[in-house]
Amino acid sequence: MKKFLIVILSIFVFTGMSFAGSVNSYDKYGSKTGSYRTSGNTTNSYNRYRQRTGSYKTNGNTTSKYDRYGSKVGTYKTNGNTTNKYNRYGQKVGSYKTNGSTTTSYDKYGRKTGTYKKDSSGKITQYDRYGRKL
Repeated sequence: MKKFLIVILSIFVFTGMSFAGSVNSYDKYGSKTGSYRTSGNTTNSYNRYRQRTGSYKTNGNTTSKYDRYGSKVGTYKTNGNTTNKYNRYGQKVGSYKTNGSTTTSYDKYGRKTGTYKKDSSGKITQYDRYGRKL
């Protein structure tokens, strides 16, 4: 679930689907799993118990991810419709490519790992690498 939440945030941040204030995340049963709150260039993430779990700080086309203790754990860099994800050591670990309302995720070798589709109401649906709805 944590990976999914990060992907959802990255979809918002890197595809121009900006949001203000707070965005909640839910599991497939409709239970709230957490939230994101944005102020300026910083987005804080919280779990279902409202405990802060980390943050994201954006500067231009680069977003740095921090854990709840403030240690940098990764970076996202965007160029056009592609966002590359790097670990804390600067090694590329994946990427996201966006085409309209669809974002496709890839592993570090360029193999498709999943798809995220946003409908007109703002709901994002996740699919696995074979197109099966999750």
